[in-house]
Amino acid sequence: MGDSGRAAADRWEPTADDVRILRLLSEGHTTDAVARRVGTSERTVRRRLRTIADEIGVDSTIEAVVYAVRSRLI
Repeated sequence: MGDSGRAAADRWEPTADDVRILRLLSEGHTTDAVARRVGTSERTVRRRLRTIADEIGVDSTIEAVVYAVRSRLI
């Protein structure tokens, strides 16, 4: 993550659903399983993950999960 990514991540305020989605992914659940547990569609989970990644300035869901673990969010 470059400087602009760090700046974006510093401003990111995750919702409870963001944290829950990232936690479930970090536990090895698929996006389909996450969607069922959160009570939404897989498409919505994937869209939210893309938004999270964009908001914290990373390129992938895996990087978003790593960020959440390293920052002790999950």
